Amino acid sequence: MTRPLAIDLFCGLGGWTDGLIAEGYDVIGFDIERHEYGEHRYPAQLVVQDVRTLHGSQFRGAALIVASPPCQAYSYRAMPWTRAKALPPPDNELFETCFRIQREACAAAGKHVPLIVENVRGAQKWVGRARWNFGSFYLWGDVPALMPPARGIKVVAHQNQRDGRAHTKHLTNPGEHGEGRKVPGFRFKSPARKMASAMIAKIPLPLARHIGAVYRTG
Repeated sequence: MTRPLAIDLFCGLGGWTDGLIAEGYDVIGFDIERHEYGEHRYPAQLVVQDVRTLHGSQFRGAALIVASPPCQAYSYRAMPWTRAKALPPPDNELFETCFRIQREACAAAGKHVPLIVENVRGAQKWVGRARWNFGSFYLWGDVPALMPPARGIKVVAHQNQRDGRAHTKHLTNPGEHGEGRKVPGFRFKSPARKMASAMIAKIPLPLARHIGAVYRTG
């Protein structure tokens, strides 16, 4: 039996991909860089390419497209700092690229190819209200009507190499996640901080599996 194909845009360490593989998909991830931090790395076929250069017709055979475009610009502007509030509107190109790719995929396939886009709560001011949120993970696109509760879900983001303690991200926390957040104990743009940010930004497995299951059977 042929396994359905899923496309993971801005795939990072592959939080979406982990869940989709568990639900029986073949997954191809696209990112502008290869994220490898010791044992942590993308778990499927990875294409290192700028997502903006992709054309959706490449994905006419996909059963599902998922995407987590960078959130730094939205996260920073949501901070309660005068400097952040004074910035001009963010460039939504990467966010909009996801929907452009979906339109092209649908046109090439002659049918609807579902898309789920994930980002932070602060993005809503600039791209419109999210259709759902799973804790601090906000979702746009073809979000299913029935979604799993996030209460009690916890993700271990990273282990601080300085003090050895595990720092965790509670999904019921109303704060943002991702690259825009400062990580205690790490220097700016250090490899350790990049790893921590990538871990924090990973899609929770229950969310990824739920989305995969919906479109695997739908």
